[in-house]
Amino acid sequence: MNPDLMRAIDYWVGIPLVFLVTLVSRVQRFIGLATSPAGRPRNILFIQLAEMGTMVVAYPALRKARELHPDATLHFLCFTQIRSSVEMLDIIPPENIITVDSHSGLALAGDTLRFLWRARRRRIDTVVNMETFVRYSSLLAYLSGACRRVGFHRFNQEGAYAGDLLTHKLLHTGHIHAAHGFLDLVHALDAPPDQVPRVKRPRAMDCLEVPKISTDASAADGIWRKLRAIHADIGPTRKLVVINPNASDKFPMRRWPLESFTELARQLLEDPEVFVLITGVASEKPDAQFMCARLGSPRALDLTGQTTMTELLHLFDLSHVLVTNDSGPAHFAALTRIHEIVIFGPESPDRYRPLTSRSDVIHTGYTCSPCIGPFNQRLSPCNDNLCLKSLRVDDVAALVRSRLEALRPAAPVGP
Repeated sequence: MNPDLMRAIDYWVGIPLVFLVTLVSRVQRFIGLATSPAGRPRNILFIQLAEMGTMVVAYPALRKARELHPDATLHFLCFTQIRSSVEMLDIIPPENIITVDSHSGLALAGDTLRFLWRARRRRIDTVVNMETFVRYSSLLAYLSGACRRVGFHRFNQEGAYAGDLLTHKLLHTGHIHAAHGFLDLVHALDAPPDQVPRVKRPRAMDCLEVPKISTDASAADGIWRKLRAIHADIGPTRKLVVINPNASDKFPMRRWPLESFTELARQLLEDPEVFVLITGVASEKPDAQFMCARLGSPRALDLTGQTTMTELLHLFDLSHVLVTNDSGPAHFAALTRIHEIVIFGPESPDRYRPLTSRSDVIHTGYTCSPCIGPFNQRLSPCNDNLCLKSLRVDDVAALVRSRLEALRPAAPVGP
């Protein structure tokens, strides 16, 4: 469904529903019908519905849950279209990934009802809701039947009402990296029950490292064959720059102008050793075609819609530099050896910078930024993203060139 429609449903339908369910929950507690947690968690369900890149940010929390609760079985609930990003982390067994089809209202309603049966069949006793102030996920957590429900609660924060359905309530702060917040959700399961908010701990203790993929000879050969089918002279001795010019239809304000990406590619292609690889899903092909037509260079390769998630990771791992908006590919690239340059505008890099040391974050520091976040369902009122339009192409090009030169001796090898 259209993201704006989903936001509207979550607001106009979600608020009355969570209010009514909250009343039911309070009556259950009052008359003693509410199930009290007993023993250790046995089946833990994580909920993160819509953002593919957030799965990588959630990895340290999933790893910590497995460490603190080694006898528990981990499950994950997400929308169907991002299942592949959960699978690539290789920490949740594929059979434990539950999906909800959000492509239409009818499909969403059907899968929501089926989820209630699935949760009970799997005996889910603990839900960790990684969404922030989303009423739909709050309802799913409650209706799962789990006796432990962990999530972010508004406390005294007005305008973020998502009911009062949590047993373990955490304070949401926009001043730390999201990965620390997700770790708090896991630590809440063992935190003192009378502590408000539930978790208080120094974040210096957190390990935010994410695993790196390994591109073996077979995987590398497959990528090189795909690239050489477009341009025979491409190879590991060339300078490979990947450009991701999109940022999802849900967040158009995150996009650096397509014309700026095109000019960046033009400047980089002045070096005869540079190949520009334009990535994206199939629906983003018009943007890639626009860039290629303007560039008029055989060394600008349109790869939109031509790679699976796994192939995209191997492509990143074999390339030198990625230039991308603040979007999912920035987080996927953290799983590889590529050096990434991530352009932030309406969102804060303090909360969503990639979990890798091989990165540069570009942020123009406008006073109106960040203007999207959980308190407005990531819907910005901005009608002109000057925070991104003001970024000079020459400055980005200079940074890319400097990283290419620094990385040159350590270029990946391949056939």
